[in-house]
Amino acid sequence: MLNIALPTGRLGDRAYSVLRDAGYGCGDVFGDNRKLIFKNEEQGISYFLVKPVDVPIYVEYGIADIGVAGKDILIEHSPDVYELLDLGIGRCRMAVAAKNGYKEDNNRTLRVATKFVNAAKAFYRGKSREIEIIKLSGSIETAPLLELSDVIVDIVETGTTLKENGLSVIEEIFPISARLIANKSSYNFKSVIINEAVEKLKGEIKK
Repeated sequence: MLNIALPTGRLGDRAYSVLRDAGYGCGDVFGDNRKLIFKNEEQGISYFLVKPVDVPIYVEYGIADIGVAGKDILIEHSPDVYELLDLGIGRCRMAVAAKNGYKEDNNRTLRVATKFVNAAKAFYRGKSREIEIIKLSGSIETAPLLELSDVIVDIVETGTTLKENGLSVIEEIFPISARLIANKSSYNFKSVIINEAVEKLKGEIKK
């Protein structure tokens, strides 16, 4: 049995479409129901749906053999898993944004609002820039508008939300897309079926 962890939401839906088209269908996984676990005994596949941030945890602990997680989550949490393939979906970017016309004062500590604490710290550590992290859980764009922070570090897809709030990207940190990850032990013991899945998914990505 190949156990696969998928994130709930739009990314998981898109990831499942790729997996299904590669021959790993398991019924109506993202249909109109509240089921979270799906099995196809005939093909030896099981899926379960979890919050996006939890996918690497289920994979790292071996509950799932493979899973789909965004590069942002992998960088932020550094799970002990193998990253096998860039699925090329869910593309966006981690970026620094600020109010339009913002000018940085290098003579004082930079206040950074974000929910991606580790990614922000690593980025500014590489610039040898002293920062104060303000951890928020949502509505990050509000922080610079109300002068809680100088800048924000957040995921940017289209940039529409930033534009509507008078903000703009001032630096890009890294690109993001969905990655296929594997449990290290599972990869050793189920390498044949996992590598077969990787090759089939590569074929779908190229189409």
